[in-house]
Amino acid sequence: MSLSHVTGPTDAPLYEGTIGGALHRAARRWPNADALVSHHQDLRLSFTQLLERSQNLGLGLLALGLEPGDRVGIWATNCAEWTITQFGTALAGLVLVNINPDYRPRELEYALDKVGCKALVLANKTEHADYAGMAKALTESGKVASLKTLIQIGEMEQPGFYGFDQVLQNGRAEDHKRLEKIQESLSADDPINIQFTSGTTGAPKGATLTHKNILNNALFTGQAQNFGPGDKLCIPVPLYHCFGMVMGSLACCLHGVTAIYASAKFDAGEVLKTLAREKCTAVYGVPTMFIAMLDHPDFKSRDLTSLRTGVMAGSPCPIEVMKRVISDMNMGEVTIGYGMTETSPISFQTAKDDPLEKRVSTVGRVHPHVEVKIVNEQGGTIKRGVKGELCTRGYSVMRGYWNDEEKTGEAIDVDGWMHTGDLAVIDADGYCDIVGRVKDMLIRGGENIFPREIEDFLFTHPDIAEAQVFGVPDEKYGEEVCAWIRLKPGAKLTDAGVKDFCKGEIAHFKIPRHIRFVDAFPLTVTGKVKKNVMRKEMVQILEA
Repeated sequence: MSLSHVTGPTDAPLYEGTIGGALHRAARRWPNADALVSHHQDLRLSFTQLLERSQNLGLGLLALGLEPGDRVGIWATNCAEWTITQFGTALAGLVLVNINPDYRPRELEYALDKVGCKALVLANKTEHADYAGMAKALTESGKVASLKTLIQIGEMEQPGFYGFDQVLQNGRAEDHKRLEKIQESLSADDPINIQFTSGTTGAPKGATLTHKNILNNALFTGQAQNFGPGDKLCIPVPLYHCFGMVMGSLACCLHGVTAIYASAKFDAGEVLKTLAREKCTAVYGVPTMFIAMLDHPDFKSRDLTSLRTGVMAGSPCPIEVMKRVISDMNMGEVTIGYGMTETSPISFQTAKDDPLEKRVSTVGRVHPHVEVKIVNEQGGTIKRGVKGELCTRGYSVMRGYWNDEEKTGEAIDVDGWMHTGDLAVIDADGYCDIVGRVKDMLIRGGENIFPREIEDFLFTHPDIAEAQVFGVPDEKYGEEVCAWIRLKPGAKLTDAGVKDFCKGEIAHFKIPRHIRFVDAFPLTVTGKVKKNVMRKEMVQILEA
């Protein structure tokens, strides 16, 4: 049997341009087409208008004393200014640093200091956070020596900040030749974006990505969805993450697609309303987002017949959810994607002509110009059909973690392989199934248990909306299986009912010993479930 080693097609060459060049190209090809629609801001921009505003912002940032190569942070929820900042910094050769909108002062300080940010573009204030207040306190403390400039989105409320619109106005059209010279000096291999990993296993690390990294990933992700002019993509996933700014904003720019934001943060009702109003042809989301839309009381009243495709990614997708998205949301060409921030992000993606079974049960086949192998604990490539750690290399692998050679060396070996920490299986046809995280695997009395397998089984219960499985310490077995379960509206289920459902269907040692029914799971801003938080809370409950 062949080994678990696959390489994507290489017949089409890699895109060798820059982000700024890609936006110029889009404005030439589709000048009057809608590039960006932000519903909660009541704003609509053509590709020409997006280019003009991005140029003005880039020039405005240079007028503030920033130089190509300097780092500029963006700390805001989804809005037009986020995307203008993304393209404006790229046009000026500035490195965009994505800051999680959920970060609080200590995390913000760490991220800005780690990469030496000189400027920060930030939201003003929301019901959840006073961004301006936190940023001002940070600058006054002097803890981030590099940070000199704060640029506030929205109306000005306090001194010490430049207004976003004020910076735009400082970018004069007669200075555009300066941007042209900067563009000529840039290379596709230049770092242009830093994205911080979640930091669940330590301090966040700044994955450093180049123009080539993220533009090519955006190109191939869009091609897999057959994107083209006339398509309208709703992007409810956060822009600060690769899913939003690469697979979303950049893919739209490369393929002439309209990027649409329904709300500042994910709101299932607003997304459904926007999908119907704009007649969107595509929508992105992590599984929890699609579940929330399918279960929303407005779901059946919204006309979603325009939908065709999209991507579900970010965490493993329950097979039953995928089937409902295809049938109930009319997304017959929806794709599943797998990847990580450090790989720009997508490495595997399903295709619209893949057999239905493969489309709902795997993450597809390897992307163009990407190489993947599955290895055992000793690092040897294993046979097809056997579980092991997924490693990848190619154009998509990050430059490294910013200013952290040690962590970079731990992640990328001397041969250029990125060790993902994900457990996967590649079948005889080259399709990949992600079965869990190496660190998520729990060992109960010597038995290796993969939570994903149990989660998928529990999801087949008619009363269970979602299930998350993880290990908790146990004196007798070392670890025991714990399941947190969210029931469907109106459903009633007991611990005993869950265990009876499992008996005879899965091995006895996989049946959850500890079960907790919850109304919601703790989530990251990207919609990923925080199992580390759940585990910590469950341990406290069991020890009480």
